[in-house]
Amino acid sequence: MGLRMSVTMGLGSRQEATIEGLRRRTTELEGLGFDGVWMPTASSFDAITALVAAGAGTSRIGIGTAIVPTFPRHPVAMAQQALTAQAALGGRFTLGIGLSHKVMMEDALGIPYIHPAAHMSEYLSVLAPLLRGEHVSFRGESYRVETELTVAGGTPVPLVVAALGPAMLKLAGRFADGTITSWVGPRTLEQHIVPLIAGAAREAGRTAPRIIAGLPIALTHDIGAARERVATQSAWYNSLPSYRAMFEREGVSGPADLAILGDEKDLEDGLRRLAEAGASEFAAQLVAVEPGSPARTLNYLASRC
Repeated sequence: MGLRMSVTMGLGSRQEATIEGLRRRTTELEGLGFDGVWMPTASSFDAITALVAAGAGTSRIGIGTAIVPTFPRHPVAMAQQALTAQAALGGRFTLGIGLSHKVMMEDALGIPYIHPAAHMSEYLSVLAPLLRGEHVSFRGESYRVETELTVAGGTPVPLVVAALGPAMLKLAGRFADGTITSWVGPRTLEQHIVPLIAGAAREAGRTAPRIIAGLPIALTHDIGAARERVATQSAWYNSLPSYRAMFEREGVSGPADLAILGDEKDLEDGLRRLAEAGASEFAAQLVAVEPGSPARTLNYLASRC
């Protein structure tokens, strides 16, 4: 189906709760033939640092963040860390960034979550050229930067931006190499995400963007019970306005309705719909809906690599 296969780590699995566990998982995924691993920065490990450690024993698999919030980090510091990670991983690193959410930035950290699209426009104006090894001369409302970075071995870093709304998708198409989504279904990808980011990329003279779709997935024979389990695990996402807008676009009542659940045919159909909608890569979020389901799901996905 032409859909690259990757796995999102660091979502609460006990196996991935330590650096050594992440290292073992990354090595396992490379051995199984997966194209990539992704990891968020939330309330545990710093994803960039952890991924450098996790990928140290591998040689082929792509390694990326999904995502690192922009508000807490100056774009020059973000670029410096990303270029360092790229040097450490031999050119296999992709930086995924995003705005995160008001509850995580303003309510939890006290960082004003205002004018997010304007913030991202300035942020990318500084970050993107630095990741390409270029000099930056920029004067904006929030950032005033005159600098360049020289990191030995820090080859250009691919950049993807988590984007859901029109303004963010247009920025991602203009400045970045693609987008990585979560809780976005095939209808929304086909009718909203892909047309906007692809159109912006064409206008900017950029190549067709990467579309990385992340969704929960589980091989199970009890779809009803599995969906109830996912609904319990993901209920919090209903409270986030940006995701609620995507659920409404997709015509579903909540995040659990987007999970890919069932037998091998059900999973194959779900992955095919994502590919037909324009996704270029699937970032599997393995969920434990019943004993042994993550391992069975992983083996199923590996057979598709």
